[in-house]
Amino acid sequence: MHFSIPETEVCSGENGSSYVAYNIHVNGVLHCRVRYSQLLSLHEQIKKEYGSNVVPAFPPKKIFTLTPAEVEQRREQLEKYMQAVRQDPLLGSSEMFNSFLRKAQQETQQIPTEEVALDISLSNGQKITANILTSDQTEDVLDAVAAKLDLPEDLIGYFSLFLIRELVDGGVTFVRKLQEFELPYVSISSLQSSDFHILLRKSYWDTAYDGDVMDNRVGLNLLYAQTVSDIERGWILVNKDQHRQLKSLQEKGSKKEFIHLGQTLKYYGYIKFDPCVTDFPEKGCQVIVSAGNNELNFHVKLPNEQMKEGSFKVTRMRCWRVTSSQVPLANGTTSTCSSKCEVKLELAFEYLMSKDRLQWVTITSQQAIMMSICLQSMVDELMVKKSGGSIKKMLRKRHNGSIYRADSQQAVKSPPLLDSPDTNREQIVKLSTKLSSVSLLGISGSNSANDISGNDFHGNYAFEGIGDDDL
Repeated sequence: MHFSIPETEVCSGENGSSYVAYNIHVNGVLHCRVRYSQLLSLHEQIKKEYGSNVVPAFPPKKIFTLTPAEVEQRREQLEKYMQAVRQDPLLGSSEMFNSFLRKAQQETQQIPTEEVALDISLSNGQKITANILTSDQTEDVLDAVAAKLDLPEDLIGYFSLFLIRELVDGGVTFVRKLQEFELPYVSISSLQSSDFHILLRKSYWDTAYDGDVMDNRVGLNLLYAQTVSDIERGWILVNKDQHRQLKSLQEKGSKKEFIHLGQTLKYYGYIKFDPCVTDFPEKGCQVIVSAGNNELNFHVKLPNEQMKEGSFKVTRMRCWRVTSSQVPLANGTTSTCSSKCEVKLELAFEYLMSKDRLQWVTITSQQAIMMSICLQSMVDELMVKKSGGSIKKMLRKRHNGSIYRADSQQAVKSPPLLDSPDTNREQIVKLSTKLSSVSLLGISGSNSANDISGNDFHGNYAFEGIGDDDL
């Protein structure tokens, strides 16, 4: 997650006095507004719990009222402090840190704790209404949705909650995966737009785990609905013959066979991102990026209008990083105020193009952090598979947010091969058929318009066809 404090505000206290508030942004969006004293209290708690040698440096107190220059200096120091805490594997995943952020988010939005009904969307357009508290964190809401669906507890970790935005043309933008430090009801309410929804979707990549999900009727229905939805929106490509086979299986009610056929189709299980810009193979190229099958797939439009496709395997990425910068809007100024600036996000990864040649590839996209989260979750699965660990344990922990964290001012490299968290919960098996069926009316009879033709420029593992055995 990308943490920043791009701005401060002068606010009025209860006794009429004024104070400086520091606006903490996550992924470029305001998460909470806090005072220096609140952050100092958090720092003291962390120091007491984990020791002074673990906690990063904290800006000191001042006796006199701060000048504007000193406020700006403190803002920068607090931003670096928050980034350092979040990036620390121990501190950043601690309940102390996350509960502070949840409480601050709720206080900033001034939403009292009370029972509410929260709608969660499924891939087939159906909505599940979960009765929760406004103060319930992401894990609590996911558990409530699972209980509503009768999804067994040992399958909950196979799914996650995602914040999405519906587009005018019917498309969907994946904004982010909801994290452990936020309150889903508060997050969705603070956006004040009916375009945003919370979506339940599978959170793993290896199709081998589809079998675990399909053994349960609810899991089967969820996976079936997602497969149909991805085909209808053109994320999974089908030709005329495949389309006829899918329609026949659907008419027979053969959901497992439908999914098995879907697994053989191009881009099954991928997440497709909005059009953005890359510097590969040339600077300024327009690109559509998709994440899946342990790779980032590129559909690139070259400056000469030629279309090409390529794949970057995560196993050949030496490292990656996410960086951000404040970019003035057209009618704005060079001020650091977020009302006049927007956050520019970039994902850059160092890739083994050939046996002896590494090259940085950069993607400029507002979904850069979502892309990096996808990369890290792919790596988590690969590491668990390599070590012979339990995918169920990893998935259950993953939805608690143990994921890659990005810096803002200074790029932080994230080595792809990291140890995966390992925790599990008691397994309960339930069966249900609550999900309704979905139709394939939206599937095109031919290849989708997104099936870009032209010369491919990728090999199985790298753009020059070098395999993992060559490493």
